[in-house]
Amino acid sequence: MLSLIKSLRGDKVIWALVALLALFSFMPVFSASSNLAYAGKGTGNTVSYLVKHLVHVALGFYIIYRVHKIPYHYFRSISRIVLPFIWVLLAYTLFKGTVIAGANASRWIQVPFVGISFQPSAFAFIVLMIFVARYLSKTREEPITFKSSFIDLWLPVGITLMFILPANFSTAALIFAMILMLVFIGKYPLKYIATVLGIGLVALTLFVLIAKAFPNPLTTRVNTWEARIERFVKDDVTDLDEVYQIERAKTAIASGGLYGLGPGKSVQKNFLPQSSSDFIYAIIVEEFGLFGGLAILLIYLLLFLRFIVAAHKANTLFGKLVVVGLGFPIVFQALINMGVAVELLPTTGQTLPLISSGGSSIWVTCLAVGIILNVTKKEEEIAAENVEKAKREVALQKMIDKQIKEDEESISEDYSVEDNPMNVVLKKK
Repeated sequence: MLSLIKSLRGDKVIWALVALLALFSFMPVFSASSNLAYAGKGTGNTVSYLVKHLVHVALGFYIIYRVHKIPYHYFRSISRIVLPFIWVLLAYTLFKGTVIAGANASRWIQVPFVGISFQPSAFAFIVLMIFVARYLSKTREEPITFKSSFIDLWLPVGITLMFILPANFSTAALIFAMILMLVFIGKYPLKYIATVLGIGLVALTLFVLIAKAFPNPLTTRVNTWEARIERFVKDDVTDLDEVYQIERAKTAIASGGLYGLGPGKSVQKNFLPQSSSDFIYAIIVEEFGLFGGLAILLIYLLLFLRFIVAAHKANTLFGKLVVVGLGFPIVFQALINMGVAVELLPTTGQTLPLISSGGSSIWVTCLAVGIILNVTKKEEEIAAENVEKAKREVALQKMIDKQIKEDEESISEDYSVEDNPMNVVLKKK
């Protein structure tokens, strides 16, 4: 085990924080899965859900380990090749996808003969952020124009979001916001960013208007979006079914107090839908109290700081943008999940990274962390090479100084004053 830990490369603080979140996740997932264990024809056995989560986490850390061994610049070309395949998966999901846990949207693909479901939109997030980082880091002889960037950058982004939006508005909005952040950091012209933002708002408005005018299975989520926003804005909502989830989450948070009810002693986990995924933060606060909730928030903020440090230390623009494009969304998604639980934001389907149950969420987050660690590993290797180079130069200088000293001593021993040829001349005089 020690040899495995020593073989890990990259930012050790990021390794530690990610491992800490993953280890902590077993307690709330084991506790919150009780309602799933009794649902339908369940037997009430939560051990199976714990084992399933263990498999997901173990596979996730295997992904981190394998990915952080691959030179990160390889992903530069891979993103361009994989993006068309992502479009195919997203299109298939949109029309033939699987509905899980009663959601009224098809976001998952069921792998045949394996029984594993995953969300292609989550993998699209990773590929698209690397694709954008690749475009921004390209060396150009001429300045960026909106026409050229529209074809090379925004058209692929628009196609990807077009496939995600009908079934998952929150993910599409998060991806779009993160891409705008990334192009801003990548010094893409501000006037072009404003133009793209305007085009995005117009496209979203047209989609909503078409959905209202011509309802069809692909646009049924629009009514859900409107209901959630209306419920969030209004203070006098009387429809209890509409506010059921958030009211249960608020009850769980209020019940937790400062110190919580204790691990596994949550009451609202038996009534709160998605208690092990979308609303797991409410269960954490109920069982571990305000201090436990703040501790989780602090860990994510520390992770955010390490991503900033890693981006600053990266020696290439592509490396900096990859860390920002893959690292910042992890923290922002966590903040969104927490904000929904305390009703600071409208209800979304965003999970709590590295803590919520679900294979796709864990695996995609681990894939992003693995690539980030790959970037930090490169900086670590460069620093180690510089230290080794400095040591070699010092050792070489010592050898040279030693040889010079030995040569001087040898000359002084072989050559004496009596052997000086001028002595003969001096004697004649």
